[in-house]
Amino acid sequence: MVHVLSSRTLLSPTDPERSRAFYGEQLGLSVYREFGTGTERGTVYFLGGGFLELSGRSETPPSSAIRLWLQVDDVTAAHEELRAKGVDIVRPPLKEPWGLIEMWITDPDGIRIALVEVPADHPMRYRPGI
Repeated sequence: MVHVLSSRTLLSPTDPERSRAFYGEQLGLSVYREFGTGTERGTVYFLGGGFLELSGRSETPPSSAIRLWLQVDDVTAAHEELRAKGVDIVRPPLKEPWGLIEMWITDPDGIRIALVEVPADHPMRYRPGI
């Protein structure tokens, strides 16, 4: 059995500086570490229980099959903050039939990102009798 100690999602953006501005300044992710120099340097961001690493450069945008799911405390506040920063809001917050409140944004390469609020009474957070 493989014993996984840590994990991270790796992205190679088409424009690393533009993506660093998006994830670091617009989305406000905190930097875990940086490596290398110049425009091709790598940046690793804290991403809740994992990490998001931007490194290298790709000639083509990533597949539409790649998406990120980020749980936030208050998706409505996140919506207002990100809209004010000019982030591309694909869909504003809506309560889904499964009870989560979700909104969707995209990064500069079109990667879809779900920002999700788990209400206090949702089974993901609260299970009576357990």
